[in-house]
Amino acid sequence: MNVDVLVIGFGKGGKTLAATMGRLGRRVVMVEQSDQMYGGTCINIGCVPTKALVHHAESRRRDDTAQEWYQQAVGTVEKLTTLLRGKNFQMLDTIDTVTVVTGRARFVGPKTVEVGAGADRLTINAETIVVNTGSEPMIPDIPGLRTSKYATTSTDLISTTELPRRLAVLGGGYLGIEFAAMYRRFGAEVTVLEVSPQILRREDDDVAAAAVDILVGQGITLVTGAQVTEVRDGDDSATVVYEKDGRRLTLEADSILVATGRSPATRGLGLEAAGVRTTGRGAIEVDEHLRTSRGHIFAVGDVNGGPQFTYISLDDNRIVADQLIGTGARSTADRQAVPHTLFMTPPLSTVGLTERQARDQGHTVKIASKPIAEIAAMPRARIVEETRGLMKFVIDAGTDRILGAALLSVDSQELINTVALAMRHAVTAGELRDTIYTHPSSTEGFNEVLAAAS
Repeated sequence: MNVDVLVIGFGKGGKTLAATMGRLGRRVVMVEQSDQMYGGTCINIGCVPTKALVHHAESRRRDDTAQEWYQQAVGTVEKLTTLLRGKNFQMLDTIDTVTVVTGRARFVGPKTVEVGAGADRLTINAETIVVNTGSEPMIPDIPGLRTSKYATTSTDLISTTELPRRLAVLGGGYLGIEFAAMYRRFGAEVTVLEVSPQILRREDDDVAAAAVDILVGQGITLVTGAQVTEVRDGDDSATVVYEKDGRRLTLEADSILVATGRSPATRGLGLEAAGVRTTGRGAIEVDEHLRTSRGHIFAVGDVNGGPQFTYISLDDNRIVADQLIGTGARSTADRQAVPHTLFMTPPLSTVGLTERQARDQGHTVKIASKPIAEIAAMPRARIVEETRGLMKFVIDAGTDRILGAALLSVDSQELINTVALAMRHAVTAGELRDTIYTHPSSTEGFNEVLAAAS
């Protein structure tokens, strides 16, 4: 096949770009290695199923049997992902100039890719190639871990219908904490082993402490400064051996979730045949316009080593589209105030600088912070019976510009977008404080919290 654009990987950035180019009449091929991954990681094994499971975990009532509720939730979420996977396939398949090919892609030249499916081979020549293969779980080199029948990744765990009675989570980052909170609410006994001395160490101490209080209050055991040294399989469980404060300790678990990070998925792509360079961490090396060392090849999403978020992949698509059919001015340097959310319950959403970072950078700051339970102007928290957490804003004392925020509250995944937009457009803390918000809403909490800046 000879085409204008070849996209390898059905992720958010790649599929959006393929659809855009196809609607403009360009000849496009989308290659995806599995028909179970149409739509990419987010739809099938990432954001959508995990957040749907968070929702079901939160909906469990006291008298619901844990195993039955969990099994029902997994089945419901599987139906959702199947539906969305089909819609994503149709999104491209209904465009006349776009062809979806299922198989593994491998570069055999700068503009030539071979796709294999069983014994079949298809050679595709393209003027523009976009790599969107995402990332894959990293399994640390701990004796016994890789061969343990009790070890699992997030991908495998969310598809099992048996709720683990005792879940050990290796890693206290976003993924580890999210799964720990979710599975605890489903009814599992959960222990998180984190090698760092503090959970959420990148956040300010007061924010991290509030989050830890919530997690511990839910019954999650958090062990920091824990260095896992070995995993030993038994007949019906595994023993996780770890060191803490010079002592050798053990933990019994029915399932071990490895949540120690993800690495760019470049294995088997044959990038060397195309002359595409990678970084020391295995990501495809790109410039601010997401071009690789070969000018006609782009890399979008997790595979380029940038922030591993679906919405970053979507913005990568905008940058590449601007290179192909726009002015070419858009770049990664344009990104400001990019928000993040940790989907514990309630969610923790952050944007910009922490108080510690702002002071270290020389800012004279004022802080607006208040526990959710004390915000009288936020009745929604009491209406939905979720008054845990806090809101914290870091504000430049001279300009009244918002430098950053941490929102640990109900609806924070929505609230943070308003704060980020304000930051990008230089809306001051005073303006955000005095804006009219609907009632009862979580946003109106800004009226009260920002009035307390000092």
